[in-house]
Amino acid sequence: MNKNYYAVLMAGGVGSRFWPVSTAQFPKQFHDMLGTGETLIQKTFGRLTKLIPEENILILTNEIYNDIVLEQLPQVAPGQIVLEPAMRNTAPCILYATLKIKKINPDAIMVVAPTDHWIEDENAFIDNLQHAFNCAQKEEVLMTLGIKPTFPNTGYGYIEYDNKNERLIKKVSQFREKPDYATAKKFLESGNFLWNAGIFVWSVKSVISAFLKFQPEMYNLFMEGYDSYNTDAEKDFIEDNYIKSENISIDYAVMEKAENVYVVPAAFDWNDLGTWGSLHDKLNKDENNNAVVNATVFLEDATNNIIRADKGKTIIIDGIHNYIVVDKEDILLIYPKEKEQEIKKITQLVTSSRKKA
Repeated sequence: MNKNYYAVLMAGGVGSRFWPVSTAQFPKQFHDMLGTGETLIQKTFGRLTKLIPEENILILTNEIYNDIVLEQLPQVAPGQIVLEPAMRNTAPCILYATLKIKKINPDAIMVVAPTDHWIEDENAFIDNLQHAFNCAQKEEVLMTLGIKPTFPNTGYGYIEYDNKNERLIKKVSQFREKPDYATAKKFLESGNFLWNAGIFVWSVKSVISAFLKFQPEMYNLFMEGYDSYNTDAEKDFIEDNYIKSENISIDYAVMEKAENVYVVPAAFDWNDLGTWGSLHDKLNKDENNNAVVNATVFLEDATNNIIRADKGKTIIIDGIHNYIVVDKEDILLIYPKEKEQEIKKITQLVTSSRKKA
């Protein structure tokens, strides 16, 4: 394995649309959402070890999840866990982790990847990732893996790219915000748009250069602590200074401003597992399109539902169609699939009400 290859796994999100399974105390990346016997973060870590040495994989997460990460990934040393003392979006934590890697290996090539994605053909993923690593090693570029859209999804950002050349790696024209349905349909029809999966590849040198150019204030803030990184003094510096960084995504901070951005159109099936409906799409289903995780079910006149429960629970359903049914400890959620985007709002209301009770 190439010792210059590194990975940063993004594992700090809450995944509130998967409530009540995913909570702020125990979010979805630490759950076995697919019923495979492995949690999402375990699946992601295992997938990347096909290309990247285990000791070169950093886990970026909130400090409240430190013990969960150590429990689920016992092969990871405590020093591989990069803890955010506050949520400041993706740009600050990526810069912080990158500077830690630079201090260890200034020649590093790295991938930044979410931990809550579903990827079926892992060999195709590794092949695409290898192409991106090869390019990032030779050229000063910022790479991303884009997903070929299969329908006009309004929940993803899009990458517009030059599809005229025959190279696997395409020049990015621009990033586009989440569109309305009509615009998404036009994107799909044009043939030169990809879904933005939030998977990035670059050399440490290239991305630090981009931060210096486009985010000099953030760069200077984190460079003040450079001598402390990977030492006992790091924790104090980060606790005192991390909150001072701008709350901004890597897309807005760097990718949309840079001109040396390229994309590899993915050859693998992908799903960001952002909602119960997206999970339903990827699970095995019965003859009536019902997907079941963990529960023992008895179904009558029930179609197109997703049903999840704690192990050992028996659930009987009659006359329900297109619903999300989730039984988790002291909470039972029965919610129409077409309103799944509203679960985040419902979560906030219920959580607030339970705190007051």
